Amino acid sequence: MALRDAILAALANEEASGYDLAKAFDVTVANYWTATPQQMYRELDKLDAAGLVEGRVVRQAKRPDKRIFSLTDAGRDALHEYTCSEPKPTAIRDELLVQVEALDSGDPGAVRENVVRKKIAAQTKLAHYHRTRDYLLDGRTEEQHLAESPRVGPYLTLRRGILFEEENIAWCDFVLETLDARSPESRSAG
Repeated sequence: MALRDAILAALANEEASGYDLAKAFDVTVANYWTATPQQMYRELDKLDAAGLVEGRVVRQAKRPDKRIFSLTDAGRDALHEYTCSEPKPTAIRDELLVQVEALDSGDPGAVRENVVRKKIAAQTKLAHYHRTRDYLLDGRTEEQHLAESPRVGPYLTLRRGILFEEENIAWCDFVLETLDARSPESRSAG
């Protein structure tokens, strides 16, 4: 998937400025795609030049003018075409997994610290995703939201992000328990 497709999907239902789009990415799209604001602005310019989005300038009092982007018909067609294409298989690319793989030849203490950091980061993201879920549900049950909401895509991708971070936490716990059980202190106590 290209950043282009993620931006088109984010603009599918409402127009947004580059700034608003970057904020929305942090709330919704970040559970499956990351991009810096600079990358997003460059991509918006490319999409505008390609005729897939159009930008209009909104004048603001006491603030710089901002550009608001919306999908063009060509952009909607490109997004439709993208949703009909077969996705490429995903592969895990995680630097921490390489470190864990090399654990026996490296510094187990440093790797352990990195696993702890990953667990904390996953817990932080999970808490953020739970707040986002509560906001989307707005007092409804998941079943009610999925049956009644006019848009279920954001919730479905959020649910994937929640499950992903829960699995990350479980894996980190497994690694930490394994390392603790193999430490010299635990062996001498046994």
